[in-house]
Amino acid sequence: MAVIGRDARLGIKEEMIEKLPSLACALGLLTSPLAADGAQRGQILFERHCATCHGMDLSGQGPMWGVLMIKPTDLVGLTEREGDFPLDPVITRTDGQDPFVRHGSPMPVYGPFFERLVQKVGLPDGREMQTGITLLDIVAYLQAHQR
Repeated sequence: MAVIGRDARLGIKEEMIEKLPSLACALGLLTSPLAADGAQRGQILFERHCATCHGMDLSGQGPMWGVLMIKPTDLVGLTEREGDFPLDPVITRTDGQDPFVRHGSPMPVYGPFFERLVQKVGLPDGREMQTGITLLDIVAYLQAHQR
């Protein structure tokens, strides 16, 4: 069995990591990647990694706002602007799956940081995509704070 990345120090095997989301569901620990406890974890992650630009209130006017040439997005108005929460763009722009972001954008690419454990996500149009569970926690936090 291959041992991967940071988890090598913990002795977690690759096949064990692949089974963790299924095991959590079987035990009733994870009813949805966008569950309430995910939003709580997402808030902590957001405050640590995103609030400097997007603000603690998700308004897009964090402490860096004044010095950024391209202003951060108002994240509380995503659903209001789009009609539905834009799950696909939020995930792909954050984790770097969006080609525009991957090849240079003011938005940092957090994919390598957030992809420790990966989860499949069903999109509203029926497609599926994979992204890190930690990013899904941030998405849950954003969804819980839409106006």
